[in-house]
Amino acid sequence: MKIHGLSSASRCLAAEGGVRGLSSSSGPRVCIVGGGPAGFYTAQQLLKDAAVDIYERLPVPFGLVRFGVAPDHPEVKNVINTFTQTAQHERCSFHGNVNVGKDVTIDELRQAYHAVVLSYGAEGNRSMGIPGEDLPGVFSAKDFVGWYNGLPSNKELHPDLSFETAVILGQGNVALDVARILLAPVEMLKETDITQNALEALAGSKVRRVLIVGRRGPLQIACTIKELREMVNLPNTRADMLPADFEGIAEALKDLPRPRKRLTELMMKAVKEGGDDKAEKCWGLRFFRSPVEVLAGADEKRAAGIRLALNKLEGSGESVRAEVTGQLEDVDCGLIISSIGYKSIPIDPAVPFDPRRAIVPNEMGRVQDTAGLYCSGWVKRGPTGVIATTMNDSFDTARVLIQDMEAGKLDLSVNKPGAQAITALLQTRGVRMVLFSQWEKINAEEEKRGKSLGKAREKLLDVDEMLCRAK
Repeated sequence: MKIHGLSSASRCLAAEGGVRGLSSSSGPRVCIVGGGPAGFYTAQQLLKDAAVDIYERLPVPFGLVRFGVAPDHPEVKNVINTFTQTAQHERCSFHGNVNVGKDVTIDELRQAYHAVVLSYGAEGNRSMGIPGEDLPGVFSAKDFVGWYNGLPSNKELHPDLSFETAVILGQGNVALDVARILLAPVEMLKETDITQNALEALAGSKVRRVLIVGRRGPLQIACTIKELREMVNLPNTRADMLPADFEGIAEALKDLPRPRKRLTELMMKAVKEGGDDKAEKCWGLRFFRSPVEVLAGADEKRAAGIRLALNKLEGSGESVRAEVTGQLEDVDCGLIISSIGYKSIPIDPAVPFDPRRAIVPNEMGRVQDTAGLYCSGWVKRGPTGVIATTMNDSFDTARVLIQDMEAGKLDLSVNKPGAQAITALLQTRGVRMVLFSQWEKINAEEEKRGKSLGKAREKLLDVDEMLCRAK
């Protein structure tokens, strides 16, 4: 892939009426750290006014669209087509297999570019902070999803699925995705891009019951109706709910906003109907419960259950909170998955970081006290929302950056070398970059392997193999 010179970028800007007041010998160069949805959406908006280079830690692009979206939701992954158009834009370059903060520092990027946008997402796990959470048999949802979606760092996960009951802590869409994958007939998954090793493990799974636990009540559940409907309609599977969890809910229905009302009505219907008693598998939402301890088996070597505190709700509206009652409940289970949220982690000592909120402190995407440094996506606002939320957030950051260019807050009079300087630097450090044209070779290999298995693709799981295919 060609690295475009400053003069060619300037000519393109002049032709398209880009940022005002630029001389013909200069052009804004922006680099984006992170090749997931936030990075690509930010780039998409900036390309009207700047040359953009995207740096991604893995050799492959698309972040959570590739590694986070459930394999049986291929329609959500169609956004990859848009991202591919962005990557192939004449003023955009993708540089994979570059670990910013290790292979190259933020300060080095800031010297090479007029602006740097941090869009590296949330690759950390929120801790439950309870005894026993490090026992074998306990996984974060992020790692479990990474295992069945082919994230290289999770390829050795090998979850033991020989137990009848699994407990998922958290009631967001990711929790329901995990529950659905655990209970879905293998026939529903075998033509998707789920990894073959996960498919084989699920085919031999003994998991027949999945409980999805939340600390508050039905009116505070965090999932959307689409994911809940998929659970209700899962073949050979019935809902197993506790009617007591829904006491008083019917009276509250009339005052709910329409989306929340429809979601609650669907849950209540599942409580009432229960499902087919002949179904071999079941799932259930469990409300008003918080984890207090993972219980070890007799050999003390792995998880065998979880102790839950029973809660009551205090307050009202958005500020309602769960308070423990002093009652406890033990649930026998051999698989525990914590789906209480992802979190961003610090990338470089030169970047301010708020450890309490686990974000880069910013105002409208401008990083606090650091001129020329911006952020978008989860590292900007926290790991919330769907892909459309990230799109709007990233567009906002891009608009702020362009406004700063036009207002003279960024010094565009200085020529910046951009990728030319960073590429030379990385070469001296022995870092092998993967350009987008080289990713397309990996992509072709994955599709070829998938075709032989009757599925959309079979992802490469090993970074070294990815690099080998990218030659």
